[in-house]
Amino acid sequence: MTPELSFTPFIRRLEAAGLRVETPTTPGAVPARVISVAHDHWGDIAREAKAEGYRWVAGWGEELDAEEITPIRINACFEKDGSYLLAWTSVTRTQPMLPAHTPYYPAADRPERHTQDMFGVVFSDHPDARRWTRHQAWKNSEYPLRRDFPVAGRPAATTAADHPYHFLAAHGEGVYEIPVGPVHAGIIEPGHFRFQAVGESVLHLEERLGYTHKGIEKIAEDRDAHGLARLAGRVSGDSTVAHTWAACMAMERAADIEVPPRAVWLRALMCERERVANHLGDIGAIVNDVGFAFGFYQFGRLREIWQRASNAAFGHRFMMDRIVPGGVALDLEPRFVASMREEAAALRLEVSKLMAILYDSPSLTNRLLTTGILTPEAAHELGCMGYVGRASGLDFDVRRHAPYPPYDQLKVKGVLHHSGDVNARMRVRHEEILAALDLIEDLLAALPPGSICAEWQAPTAASEGLGIVEGWRGEIVSYVRFDPDGRIARFFPRDPSWTTWPALEVLIHDNIVPDFPVCNKSVNGSYSGHDL
Repeated sequence: MTPELSFTPFIRRLEAAGLRVETPTTPGAVPARVISVAHDHWGDIAREAKAEGYRWVAGWGEELDAEEITPIRINACFEKDGSYLLAWTSVTRTQPMLPAHTPYYPAADRPERHTQDMFGVVFSDHPDARRWTRHQAWKNSEYPLRRDFPVAGRPAATTAADHPYHFLAAHGEGVYEIPVGPVHAGIIEPGHFRFQAVGESVLHLEERLGYTHKGIEKIAEDRDAHGLARLAGRVSGDSTVAHTWAACMAMERAADIEVPPRAVWLRALMCERERVANHLGDIGAIVNDVGFAFGFYQFGRLREIWQRASNAAFGHRFMMDRIVPGGVALDLEPRFVASMREEAAALRLEVSKLMAILYDSPSLTNRLLTTGILTPEAAHELGCMGYVGRASGLDFDVRRHAPYPPYDQLKVKGVLHHSGDVNARMRVRHEEILAALDLIEDLLAALPPGSICAEWQAPTAASEGLGIVEGWRGEIVSYVRFDPDGRIARFFPRDPSWTTWPALEVLIHDNIVPDFPVCNKSVNGSYSGHDL
């Protein structure tokens, strides 16, 4: 289905609603229908998209240069039935005001606040004007993603505490407040969680993230293609393969580069290995959070063996920097094809035996069943993807519904549950491991011969591209635009955690405080992937 054909009825609906819709002429291949509207109709796009059943995927801004009259472009990506729509509008630096998408799509809440903090764009009807990304690291009048803001910033000797941030206050007899983090007792990244509870029952949870802000979007500017690929691999270390693949896909589309088939299949092989490794680790961590240490040790053991095999074959436990613009950095030696097949068969057997033990443990299932329920309605409203969405009945997988090579030549088994509890999120991980092992065997059996990398060629000025990949957490979206010199003008990576972190605030309602760790681990949002 081509974007042009699939979106024609929607475009007609927008025009019937009084919107003037234009199709911009932009260099590069974006796998989406691209439209633009006037800034005062920006909210109408969201209203009509919501009415037509479109999912809000991502939103980001970009300033074309540092001139006062230069517009700041605001982008929003939507999806329906596997087809993507990229809409954009523009505002000036002197009057940076737009209607918000958040009143129609809760998923747009934090991305719009991020755009507000980084570009100074005000969303006039946004329900929450509190700053989200910058905390107190720079002044209210400074916007780091504007061109005139220095990469190093203007840091004070000491960053002020973020005490002006107003959390929801606890009220009522017997209601008390529990602050947790941002520094935790374990080795997890920093994030603050503010609970309101009565007894042990959670009434409300509010998250405060952004403590690991790395400036990814800013330091991407002016990099070459290979430098951006390395940076993308560090957006979220546990998704280094998927994020690098999405970024390279966007750059290759912008530069009109065809990746050799063997390289594409090796990318998929690495991505499926990344999926298996993380699901193994998550299952062990979930059961460990309710005291089932046996599962933690056993799944940790399997993950370690799996990652050592990745290191032997690709030279890195996480396969970092193995995907490069145009292909992959190294080939798979023939001896590893047979060993990986044997490894997949052995792992399938071990996982099946271990999961049978977990499912047959009453003390364990008692803690996981009906805990942390995310209803299908709530998951849909928040736009949850990956194992969080699929555990709540949302059947969307980029590999199946918007297939890209080599998945357009493979059978990807669908995994779906409907109860939406911690147990369902664990079961989805289990079944996705088995499905990924099937894919790994198929990839190894049909691995095509040939070269592993195409020569990089500089794209034309202002070329842009969109890369969309199914990472282990779900749909990853990367946007890239090049400047006239063939270097990066804008890079925006959207990790699935942008939509799953808000789900944790919803699914914890009416659960007991001691169940927060296992609810949190069952979602396992990436702090780093969210805190760009």
